[in-house]
Amino acid sequence: MPFPSRADFRWTNPPPAWSGGTEADPGLRFTTAPDTDFWQRTHYGFRRDNGHVWGAAVDGDLALTARVTADPNAQYDQLGLVCRVGPDDWAKCSVEYETPRHSRLGSVVTVGGYSDWATQDVGPLATVWYRLDRRGDDLRFSWSPDGEDWRQLRIAHLAAGGRPVTVGVYGCSPTGPGFACRADHVAVGPTDWARP
Repeated sequence: MPFPSRADFRWTNPPPAWSGGTEADPGLRFTTAPDTDFWQRTHYGFRRDNGHVWGAAVDGDLALTARVTADPNAQYDQLGLVCRVGPDDWAKCSVEYETPRHSRLGSVVTVGGYSDWATQDVGPLATVWYRLDRRGDDLRFSWSPDGEDWRQLRIAHLAAGGRPVTVGVYGCSPTGPGFACRADHVAVGPTDWARP
């Protein structure tokens, strides 16, 4: 399967308002809906799979990069990258908003319908670069403040069972009324994540 172009990206759970994301207008802009999230069972008990994903189906090794800018206003507002096999198996990375001075940079890996959450406390991060590398069924999430200085966030395993996965930009508002999201420099291409 060749790497997807911008024309191959589609919405899963479309947001209430969006524009861009085309060859003519590559910057994607959207507003999240309230009560949207990606989480399965662990600790909180609930299951939610209704966040917004602008993604494309891929098969094989790849690197997805994007620069995202968020204007959050409520706890857990989040904008980042996601890799989905289906509702019970997926992984995401983002900054989750807490207060104007405190957020959590982290990732969630969901396997068999149970999510985990690995985080580190950070100050305000309105604009962040993310990169998702996939080699086989292994994933590496990285982040950067400038698109040059990449810092590994997590390595995880997400078995696809031979099926294509969906990779892309996601956003959601678990507790708030919704917030403005922007993504640009979205690109899918070959990974340089070397095998040991």
